[in-house]
Amino acid sequence: MDLLKRSVVSLSWNMAANIISVVVLFTRSILLARWLSVATFGIYAFASSWVALTIIFATFGLGAAFLHRCKETEDIEQAAAVHFTLTGLFVLGWAILNLLAAILFTNGPTRLALVFLILVRGLTQLAETPRIILVRRIAHKRLAMIEAITDILSTITAVLLARHGAEVWALLATDGVMLLVTIALLYGWRPFWRVRLAWSPQIVRYYLRFGAQNVTASALTRALDRFDDLWTGIFLGQESLGFYSRAYTFATYPRQVLATPVNQVVTGTYAELKGDSHRLSQAFFRSNALLVRSGFYFGGLLALIIPEFIYLIIGVKWLPMMTTFRLMLLFTLIDPLKATIATLFTAVGRPAIVLRIRAIQLLIMIPGLFLLGLVWDIEGVALAVNIMLLVGLVLLLRAARQFVQFSVQRLFLLPGIAVIVSLALTFGGLQLVGLSKVTPNWTTAVLKTILFSLPYFLILLIGERQDMLDIFTLIRNRFKQ
Repeated sequence: MDLLKRSVVSLSWNMAANIISVVVLFTRSILLARWLSVATFGIYAFASSWVALTIIFATFGLGAAFLHRCKETEDIEQAAAVHFTLTGLFVLGWAILNLLAAILFTNGPTRLALVFLILVRGLTQLAETPRIILVRRIAHKRLAMIEAITDILSTITAVLLARHGAEVWALLATDGVMLLVTIALLYGWRPFWRVRLAWSPQIVRYYLRFGAQNVTASALTRALDRFDDLWTGIFLGQESLGFYSRAYTFATYPRQVLATPVNQVVTGTYAELKGDSHRLSQAFFRSNALLVRSGFYFGGLLALIIPEFIYLIIGVKWLPMMTTFRLMLLFTLIDPLKATIATLFTAVGRPAIVLRIRAIQLLIMIPGLFLLGLVWDIEGVALAVNIMLLVGLVLLLRAARQFVQFSVQRLFLLPGIAVIVSLALTFGGLQLVGLSKVTPNWTTAVLKTILFSLPYFLILLIGERQDMLDIFTLIRNRFKQ
C-alpha cells in the first residue's frame, strides 16, 4: 500500500474514531458538568496539569527520536527494545520524585488525585513503544480502536460514579480505564510487538542526544498548554480553575473532529516525505488548509451559540465562563496549526527551531498571566494565552518556509472573509426577525446555526471549488491504481 493510500486509510480510521470520541466525550462532559461541582473540575484540572507537565521528563523526547528515521532506528526491533528500556528507567525515576512531592506538599482530594494520576499515567507510558511503531507504519486502525473503546468505557464508568455522588473519583476513573484498555489492546490482543529489554550504546547515545534537543521543546509546548491551568489553580483558586478548564474543554471539542486525526496522520507522513520537498509542501498546505477552514467554521459558530449552550445544556451555574469560552475559541483556531507545524520540524530533524519559538512564547505568557490574570481573573488568563498563541503562529509559519513552500494568503484569506461575512449576516438576520435580545432558546440556536453555516460554506465553495475537485480526483485516481 503506497503512502497516499496508507495516509487516507489512516485518516479515515482516525476520523471515524474521533467522531465517535467527540460525541461520547461531549455527552460525558455535559452530564458531568451538570452533576459535579465546579471545584471538583478545578481539583482534577490542577492534578492532571501537573502530571501532564512533568511527565515530559519521563519520556525525555525518546518517542520523537524513535519516530525519526535514521541509521540508528533502521533495525526497528532493536530500536524498539532500547526505547522501551530507556522509557522504563525514566518513568521509574519520575514516578518516585512526583509521589514524594505529592505526599509532602499536598493534602486532601488534591493529594489523592495526584497520587492516582502519577501511578496510572506512569504505567500508561510503558505502552508508548508499540504505539510509536504503529505511527511509524502509518497504521492507525488499532490506535483508533483504543481511543474509541477507551472513550466509551470511561464515559460509562464516569457517568455512573458521578450519578452516585463520587465527585473527584468520577474524573479519575477515566484515566484508570484508559490504562486498562491501552495495555489490553497493545500488549494483550493480537500483539505485534513483545516486550524486550535491550541496551545498545550507539542507539542510547542517539536517543539521548536527539531527546535532549526535543525534550526541552516538548516541555515548553506542554508548559504553554498546562502552565495557565497551574497558575490559575494557585493564584485564582480551584473554582476559577474549574470554570477555566471547562471553558477550554468545551471550546476545543470541535477541533477533535478533524484536527486530532489529521495531526496523528501527518506525523508519519511528514517523516516519510522529508526528502521530497514538493510532496512535503503539498501535504503541509493541504493538511493545514483543512484545519484552518474547519477551525474558522467551528470557532465562529460556537461564539454565536454559547449562550444557548449554557442555558439549555450544561446549566446556568456555568454562566461565569461565557466570556472566557469565547476568548478560548482563538485557541481552537490556532492550536491545531501549531501542532502540525511543530511536527514538520521534528520530521525533518530540526526540533531546535520549535525550542526557540516555544521559549519566546513562554516568556510572553508568564508575565501576561500576572498582568492580565490578576486584574481580569480567568478572562485575563484567556487573553494572555491568545497573545502567546498569535505570536507563536507567526514565528512558526516564518520558520516553516525553510522546508516547505506555501501561501499564507491562500491559507487564511478566504476562510477569514467567510467567517466575517457569515457573522455579519447572522447578526443582521437576528435583528431583522427581532430575536437579537431574547432569552436563549432552541429557536435562536437553530436560526444562528443556519444563518452562519449557509454563507460560510457557500463562500468556500465559490472560492475553492476547483481545489476541492482536484484533491478529490487525486485521491480517487490513486485508490483506483
